[in-house]
Amino acid sequence: MKRSPTRNKLAALTLLAVLPFAASAADGLNYNYVEGGYIATNSDLDADGWGVNASAALTPNWSLFGSYSGQETDAFDVGGTRVDSANADQWRLGVGYNYAIGTNTDLVARAAYDKYKVDDVTVGGINYGGGDVNGYSAEVGVRSALASNFEGYALAGYEDSQDFSGDFYGRLGAQVKFNPNWGLSGDVKFASGDTQVFIGPRFSW
Repeated sequence: MKRSPTRNKLAALTLLAVLPFAASAADGLNYNYVEGGYIATNSDLDADGWGVNASAALTPNWSLFGSYSGQETDAFDVGGTRVDSANADQWRLGVGYNYAIGTNTDLVARAAYDKYKVDDVTVGGINYGGGDVNGYSAEVGVRSALASNFEGYALAGYEDSQDFSGDFYGRLGAQVKFNPNWGLSGDVKFASGDTQVFIGPRFSW
């Protein structure tokens, strides 16, 4: 049976509408993983500790991701008062979209809810507690499988909250793959006056 021109146009428009969501991740890229390792922040207030990151693909193009990091600061001064130490925690939960723009390269966009908590602020041996900050972040960039055992990404982002002014940042990362499941992951985030480094093993499935 011959289709009418109207039906042909409708079918074509439907195909064009779903086409951007039909492309799966580029070859060599996996959005199912969990990793943990060492994290350090180098700024006016230095800190280090540990962190964990995870991602789970919902569809070939959409994924959920989350992270947690806990760091302890070095001693620092606030208004002439010497603070012995403080614990700085950060939680992040968001959704990511990936679209293949080449055989081995994805365009990546991510948006997340961020929660910061400063706790165990100790001055002269006395613990004064801390406080919470809620915010959000968004980033976009590219992720590419540069070789069979090596991948990298570059992202530009923006973060903001009700307690500090918004700031743009850059993020560079890479993974060396030992086999299909295990690798070593690294990430560096550059913001104004602040550099954060993460390195640790990654398990992918």
